[in-house]
Amino acid sequence: MSGYLHGLRARAAARPGTALLALALGGFTIGTTEFATMGILTNIADGLGTSIPAAGHAITAYALGVVVGAPLITVVAARVARKTLAVWLMVAYSLGNLLSAWAPNLDLLLLGRFLTGLPHGVFFGVGAVLGTAVVGAARRGYAVAMMMAGLTVANIVGVPLSSWAGQNLGWRATFLIVGVLGLLTVVFLVLLLPHPPAPVGASVRRELGALRNGPLWITFGASAIGFGGLFIVYTYVKPTLLYVTRLDESAVPLVLALFGVGMTIGVLLGGRLVDGNVMRATYVGYGSTAVALALFALVGASPVPAVLALVLLGVTSQILGIALQARLMDLSPHAPSLGAALCHSSLNAANANGAFVGGLVISASWGYLSLAWAGVAMTLVGLALVLAFGRQHTSRVSADILDAPV
Repeated sequence: MSGYLHGLRARAAARPGTALLALALGGFTIGTTEFATMGILTNIADGLGTSIPAAGHAITAYALGVVVGAPLITVVAARVARKTLAVWLMVAYSLGNLLSAWAPNLDLLLLGRFLTGLPHGVFFGVGAVLGTAVVGAARRGYAVAMMMAGLTVANIVGVPLSSWAGQNLGWRATFLIVGVLGLLTVVFLVLLLPHPPAPVGASVRRELGALRNGPLWITFGASAIGFGGLFIVYTYVKPTLLYVTRLDESAVPLVLALFGVGMTIGVLLGGRLVDGNVMRATYVGYGSTAVALALFALVGASPVPAVLALVLLGVTSQILGIALQARLMDLSPHAPSLGAALCHSSLNAANANGAFVGGLVISASWGYLSLAWAGVAMTLVGLALVLAFGRQHTSRVSADILDAPV
């Protein structure tokens, strides 16, 4: 048996695509639980006897976990071997989901979601560096896109299936399934990932030094605000589709799957745009996302146009997400894991912002379609920040880090 496993690892090391496959599976696992919560929001509210905005705090708690965990764990684990770190992050992610499935009340569910979010951004940060090292710095956008494709495919397969499970087996089944899937992912990571050491010269001081960077934090803020335009709509997509678009609940998993198709297209397109010009891809991502949100606000009451607008939003938001991750890596050339992790921290700050602002809009009785107009405003603020400060010099990620042998 040990000989077979050794042979499997040797073949995996010789084929870079297998490493990307393992990372994509991790992205699939994370994407399933991150976005599935939106699809079972009403089920959580009913099951715990609380309101929809209160249940939405579970999404905010997860996002805050990502915001806190991404920089904190990345800095503390700077000298840990990348593969070892990726494996233990997925173990922690699985345990967090199992805790969420068990939670008997809203308070413990919020704790479970916060703990689950802690390893999220770090996993993608480490994965981005591992994937880039495998294929080379020139194909950085491709490597990141392949890993993120797992997250978007989750919206085609994992999210609809977990939403179906939540609706028919109870919302706890969704988190239980993802917890088991995470443990399966651990096996693939162990078998298929290469085993490079921690980056040469890595240290807590070096990672912290990368944080003394004004343009990095400007981009972080632009992401945290601007990407909130997506989440202010997507957090409450199920009640919007039920109460405004007037779709049957059984149609929601299909709509989520179509949204996932749009996200997958956006990731692949975004990877190509990033490899061409990072800043141009960023501008395109912000502008097109604002347009998609405005379209949804205008046609959200009509089933077919509303679904098409959501698919378009899936495309444009992922172009923006890939561009922002590449930009933050560029702005953190001596600590690329931190830069990539901060991207997911900023995007989940956007998730928290979107869920929180969306709850205020709903509580104010402005209507669900008002969420999309608020999303347009948030996206344009993010674009304005990038236009004002985005022309500052961008350093390419250093080849000695990204091209390290694996």
